[in-house]
Amino acid sequence: MLEGFFKPNAVAIIGASTKPGKLGYSVLANVIESGFRGNIYPINPGATQIARYKAYDSVLSLPETPDLAVIVIPYNAVPAALRECGEKGIKAVVVISAGFREASVEGAEREQEVIEIAKKYGMRIIGPNCLGIIDTYTPLNATFAAGTPPQGNISFMSQSGALQTAILDWSLASQDLGFSRFVSLGNKADISETDLMLDWADDPQTRVMLAYIEGVPNGPEFMRVAREVSRKKPILVLKSGATESGSRAVSSHTGSLAGAEAAYDAAFYQAGVLRMNSLEELFGNARAFANQPLPNGSRIAIITNAGGPGILATDTLERRGMQLARLQRETVQKLEEFLPDAASAANPVDVLGDARHDRYAQAMELVALDPNVDGLLCIVTPQAMTDIVETANAVGKLSQRTDKPILAAFMGEERAKAGEDVLASYNVPNYMFPEQAARAFAAMRDYIIARDRPEPEFVTYDVDRDAVRKVFDQAYAEGRVSVGEAEARAVAEAYGLHLPKSQLAATADEAVRIAGEIGYPVVLKIASPDILHKTDVGGVKVGLQNANDVRDAFDLIVYRATRYVPDARIWGCLVQQMVPMNGIEVLVGMSKDPQFGPLVTFGLGGILVEALKDVTFRVAPFGRQDAEEMLDEIRAHSLLAGVRGRPPADRAAMIDTLLRINQLVTDFPEVVEMDINPLMVYEAGQGAITLDMRLVLKSK
Repeated sequence: MLEGFFKPNAVAIIGASTKPGKLGYSVLANVIESGFRGNIYPINPGATQIARYKAYDSVLSLPETPDLAVIVIPYNAVPAALRECGEKGIKAVVVISAGFREASVEGAEREQEVIEIAKKYGMRIIGPNCLGIIDTYTPLNATFAAGTPPQGNISFMSQSGALQTAILDWSLASQDLGFSRFVSLGNKADISETDLMLDWADDPQTRVMLAYIEGVPNGPEFMRVAREVSRKKPILVLKSGATESGSRAVSSHTGSLAGAEAAYDAAFYQAGVLRMNSLEELFGNARAFANQPLPNGSRIAIITNAGGPGILATDTLERRGMQLARLQRETVQKLEEFLPDAASAANPVDVLGDARHDRYAQAMELVALDPNVDGLLCIVTPQAMTDIVETANAVGKLSQRTDKPILAAFMGEERAKAGEDVLASYNVPNYMFPEQAARAFAAMRDYIIARDRPEPEFVTYDVDRDAVRKVFDQAYAEGRVSVGEAEARAVAEAYGLHLPKSQLAATADEAVRIAGEIGYPVVLKIASPDILHKTDVGGVKVGLQNANDVRDAFDLIVYRATRYVPDARIWGCLVQQMVPMNGIEVLVGMSKDPQFGPLVTFGLGGILVEALKDVTFRVAPFGRQDAEEMLDEIRAHSLLAGVRGRPPADRAAMIDTLLRINQLVTDFPEVVEMDINPLMVYEAGQGAITLDMRLVLKSK
């Protein structure tokens, strides 16, 4: 799809320069020095020849139509050059020039002009404001970076060109960090992460995709493409700038809990993308994916000549959900036959500090043959007897004879370097610290789980959409976006949620009459579309036993509401059946994320939800498995399962509620915030009741 960028027949450098230090000089020099085999055309109206190549005044003068043009000229000249590319029939253009959306309002207008020109001529654009692109197999380096990265199986895209130059310099000094493709996205005026993921999914030289991103403009498309591509190859993403919740004011519990961080976490998880927490983790894990086979499970064996590092690796594995392999008795017996008495034949296998390469080799060979082992971690500390190079050779040779992944942690610096070089020649990643290797194993296991996760089983209920539309239209007709509990009941009933008996009373006398019909005890709640959190204004009274209680509570609640929120529209009080309070209070909510859409929340409910923040998220629409997983992801999941003699909560009722809300917020995209808090969940088989619900609609 993007062959014009990565396998072009010829390249035109618009703005090629004869002066060292100029971007146009650096880009042309890199294209030449990378060994590009196609024709190279410098475009510079002020020159006749640049670096032994004939220079042309315009792409329109070229003897052929290049697949690729690279633009390195002042921003105000870019539109005209782009039009000439279109007239020439060039379909792939990298705009390195800056001065567009990132610079000013006027720059944003220029960028829009660039987009329109590209659409008119059917061109695809990478950039503007980018470093350029590299393909090490073509080979082609069309950037202004200093040098070309080593050839390998990692494809890397980034919104930060400056970051890429540092990574490029780092890769030049590394023995086991090689790239297939290296792309600077810049402003992403046209080509984005999704385009590159789709293209790299079928690139035979790409085993793992990496991305550094600062934003995803089209969240649903990103999720759809990433889910498709991640079933073929791992996608590792480092997302920066996700700790800001945004400037949009939020009024619901869900809105205050669900910031950009939660949205990206949920979206990446559902799309099968592995989110990395640092550059070290991004590239450390990438080296394992690029150079070793995937493990068949999560059972790791550790071979070490020092107890401490083995314990550190063990701790990290277990914290990440991995486990130490339980070696077969036969394996342990064979290890004990040749290991010194002080050594440990149990996992971690401690071959002791005086171990030379032959002891390591024999131990690793036996452990690798054990069917209970899915991967091996070889830890070497440089002690007096340690023969680093020979041990590294033993590890490398074993890696060529087994289909199980092997990672190494040859610790240290000066002495370990010789072993690291040997390991790199066998494509065995070496890590400075054993915890890094353990995290890489966990990432490989996480990818397998994500890859093999079944497609979502979407559930659709028979609901009354017309009833919901009527409620929303009424709110809009009255010039408001808040849907209070009294109205929200109709929405809940339309989508099959269970509710206590309830009725709106405009006066105290009416409240007494309704309470008598419902039956005591009852609950009174202030009814107002402008009061979102009733308890904050003393707007709830529970356990009312008789008419006097109801009358007094009504007057007090209305008085408090008018005092604390003088401008609120007061409809009266909602008289509600007092349901048993022996269940567990949970929260089901939704807030609209600007990038990904409806973000559904589940967690412990009640008045402490924002203090505890024990919640989890999914981007709607999601399937039944997601709903089931949400129940298990909160820290208090054991409470739902039943503890200290308490019966388990009705799991089926919670899943049913989540899926019904999932359908509601998908059916009605104008809902931007929603809370059911609390949802009272009773013991298994007894169901759940929605005690309080409210919604906020998108402003028209």
